[in-house]
Amino acid sequence: MKQYILFDLDGTITNPKEGITKSVQYALHHMGIEVEDLDSLCKHIGPPLKYGLMEYWGFNEEEAERGVSLYREYFAVTGIYQNYEYKGIKELFECLIKEGKKLIVATSKPEKFARLIMEHFHLDIYFQDICGASMDNKRCKKGDVIRYALEKNRIYDRNQAVMVGDRLHDMEGARENKIDSIGVLYGFGSREELTAAGAGDIAETVEDLKRILLKDE
Repeated sequence: MKQYILFDLDGTITNPKEGITKSVQYALHHMGIEVEDLDSLCKHIGPPLKYGLMEYWGFNEEEAERGVSLYREYFAVTGIYQNYEYKGIKELFECLIKEGKKLIVATSKPEKFARLIMEHFHLDIYFQDICGASMDNKRCKKGDVIRYALEKNRIYDRNQAVMVGDRLHDMEGARENKIDSIGVLYGFGSREELTAAGAGDIAETVEDLKRILLKDE
């Protein structure tokens, strides 16, 4: 039985596709790269943007940091609200809280933006804490965010915690911190990706996720 459930935000609690892809499109445009196919930018949903820009567009570190700043110009005003919560997610949280679970957001999105999103959807009321990346990118890799969330909330028994997310970075970050993980297929990662990254369980739907999280009750 897990007492503490860490949730990724993008692709796990809400679907941020429109806001994130348009924010990346905006950043790339201002760096001289035109991308019309927003679906091709979905690869940036989940992992830290700085490293994604370096990996997929060949930016050096300085260019990538400029790209992140441009991304935030659009995202902070418009993209942050081009987003919607997954059907049934609020009911899941209510059920988990009723069972005495402690919920924590652990996201690679800057903590400032994560809090705004959770408050916008009135989902923050279910969470003990909302932990995200630092604005200076010193804490942005998923393993670092998970470690920060565990330490900040004084979770010393790692057997009592589980990470829920939709991408390989969530599974790898969980393994790095020696906690279990559950991959969700309703987000942006595939079964193959999550399994290869070491997901302990796979949930196809929000309802399936509830079953897995409460199966030992």
